Amino acid sequence: MSTLTKWAPAVLALVLVASPGVWRYSRHVITIAHEAGHALVALLTGRRLEGIKLNSDTSGVTVSRGRPTGLAVVLMYFAGYVTPSLLGLGAAALVTSEQVRPLLWATVVLLAGMLVMIRNAFGVLSVVLTGGVMFAVSWYATTEWQASFALFVTWFLLLGGVRPVGELQRRRRRGRAPQSDADQLARITRVPGLMWVMLFAVVTIGTLLVGGRMLLPL
Repeated sequence: MSTLTKWAPAVLALVLVASPGVWRYSRHVITIAHEAGHALVALLTGRRLEGIKLNSDTSGVTVSRGRPTGLAVVLMYFAGYVTPSLLGLGAAALVTSEQVRPLLWATVVLLAGMLVMIRNAFGVLSVVLTGGVMFAVSWYATTEWQASFALFVTWFLLLGGVRPVGELQRRRRRGRAPQSDADQLARITRVPGLMWVMLFAVVTIGTLLVGGRMLLPL
């Protein structure tokens, strides 16, 4: 890979995350990962997943049935904000192992599985467009372009996983997020919502540092 193809993906991802005007659109991808995290953990912990909605304002909701308290529901609520970063870390491991095409195809398969549970038109459109781009790159792009795109996706997940945590706390401070994941966790566990936000931050920033350290030698 040339120097440009090594660094351009990271710079582009940073622009998409740091620019307010662009972030309002690119954030939809992070929302998809966020809700996918809720859904996957709900299934893995034995809860009954009923559906996922992705909204045009970049919010989302995952509905599942099961006990309202306990470890399963705590893990489900916790998963949302950390999933994009953890997916980015997994992607970094695959990219550094030169497993670019398996990474792209795994993403397509996960999005296809998620599509089955989407319950609104905008959500279907978001997932189909995202999956379509991933499929097109994996099928038609050259090996070098696939590698560059995989790097971009990885950096975007790592960087994009951090910003929503700060946005969450700003909304909470203004009293605009009474039903946030952190506040739901606070009601279930009696641990203050701010502590959960701080834990989200530790995980997302930590994965950015670890994933970035893995990618920088490239």
